[in-house]
Amino acid sequence: MAISREDVIYVAGLARLELTEQEIQDYTLQLSSILDYAAMLERLDTEDVVPTAHAVPLHNVLREDDVKPSIQHEKTLRNAPDAEEGFFRVPRISLT
Repeated sequence: MAISREDVIYVAGLARLELTEQEIQDYTLQLSSILDYAAMLERLDTEDVVPTAHAVPLHNVLREDDVKPSIQHEKTLRNAPDAEEGFFRVPRISLT
């Protein structure tokens, strides 16, 4: 399955990417190759393959969730470079 040069330019426009002529040519070839490989995989007979979420069995390796006392609030704030009313004070972040 070939992808056209116009398809690459269209998708680049959607992603707001500026591509050079060389990049357009490279991506056209690379994406066509990826789509050809996907088409080849679609032709494989998977009728007798059991659907799985993982290729290898997984075992839960997490520890038990034991409730333990936490560090004291005041002790935590002692390490803060700046604290106010029981909270860490951090610089304001501008969204502009």
